[in-house]
Amino acid sequence: MELQLICNPTAGNGLALETAKVMEEKLKAQHIPYTMMMTERVGHATVLAAAAALKGYDTVAAIGGDGTLLEVASGLCNSKTSMGIIPAGTGNDFIKTVGIPNDPLAALDIVLNTPPVPTDTVRINNRIFLNETGTGFDVMVLDYAEKVKKRVQGIWPYLYGVLCTIFHFKSVRLNLSLDGGAPEEKELLVLAAGNGRYIGGGIPIAPDAVVDDGLLDVVLVRKMNKLRMLCALSGLMKGKILTFKETSSLRVKKLSVAGQGLRINIDGEIITADRADIEVLPGSLLVRRPAVLPEAPNI
Repeated sequence: MELQLICNPTAGNGLALETAKVMEEKLKAQHIPYTMMMTERVGHATVLAAAAALKGYDTVAAIGGDGTLLEVASGLCNSKTSMGIIPAGTGNDFIKTVGIPNDPLAALDIVLNTPPVPTDTVRINNRIFLNETGTGFDVMVLDYAEKVKKRVQGIWPYLYGVLCTIFHFKSVRLNLSLDGGAPEEKELLVLAAGNGRYIGGGIPIAPDAVVDDGLLDVVLVRKMNKLRMLCALSGLMKGKILTFKETSSLRVKKLSVAGQGLRINIDGEIITADRADIEVLPGSLLVRRPAVLPEAPNI
């Protein structure tokens, strides 16, 4: 196997750098040839991954969180080079959908011994995402979570963000078009379009999403009052969002979202745009992962 590892040394507040050292020790002990590359700036992992694909590397493994993973995937999309995943970030949401263990050594074993499986990516305007995009409640959650990520990891920054957002959020008004249909005006608490199932370190926002079905799971939640949001929080954490009376969901191949100055979450990065055109790219990325996906959360 021609293996390149790409590490974001700042991911997980330094966890990725420590994980990279462990990976190197393991690969050397097993006499497996590899190259290790460190990113130096935002977007660098995409450049490194694309260069590796051009050089004919068999596999490029991302060491970092969901942001690093997305950058590597962007460089490998529609190539013959497969992507491996070594989780070392704060939330590590995508691995929960595709069955990659959180333990880096167990994840490395999958990279080395599991055949690549065609996996969907999603194009949003001029870029791709792997896991989830959306606007509304989750964007403000990320704002608050970012303030405490350096102190705590996992789901805790996002739970803090959820609680803060409940008391400050106002619904968003937008126009939504599904699979080329006529736009409809909506006032929503949440609009989530999931290729993966989880956000925020394990919150099942699109619990039925499947990464290789050629479809996006769109979850729409109408506005609620603050008391109702507090009552719904437990159900959200248990994967019951689709059972809320305010929720509707459907599967589509593409959708368009329009609104003045919308703040849109793309795999944890927030952008501002007046319009987002979103379309599934079926099987466009080879990922070394279990062929059988984990079951969806019980609802």
